[in-house]
Amino acid sequence: MVTCKDTCAAIIALHKKGLTGKFIAASKIAPQSTVYRIIKNFKERCSIVAKQAPGRPKKSSKRQDRLLKVFQLLDQAATSAELTQEWQQAGVRASARTVRRRLLEEGLVSRRAANKPLLSVRQRSPFSTVKDDGVKTDPTQEVILRPSHM
Repeated sequence: MVTCKDTCAAIIALHKKGLTGKFIAASKIAPQSTVYRIIKNFKERCSIVAKQAPGRPKKSSKRQDRLLKVFQLLDQAATSAELTQEWQQAGVRASARTVRRRLLEEGLVSRRAANKPLLSVRQRSPFSTVKDDGVKTDPTQEVILRPSHM
């Protein structure tokens, strides 16, 4: 699909000179369906600029999105709910989900640390250690053995 502004301008210029859409398409500028579509849109809008796409407007501007990124970088441990409250104080009324979406668009991905599994008694026994004072300890119990040579 050809939508380059230069191509559209060339098609409209040829059409204004009186050339037909079939002749313009034959000059290999664009396919015939595209030529006719561009001419039709030009007649309707009197412009080659594409109309604005439909959709819901964003809740925040680019400047407000940058401010949210600054909030997140200042406190990287902040949750999206906390960032939402800070953002609301700055004048943006948005949900926590919107905050996460905006941070994702900025390349800031949130991750939750995985829970480390607990070690069983059998797994803990090889990890018993000797402290600096010569007392052997087990992470699960206090003093187990006091050397006799002390």
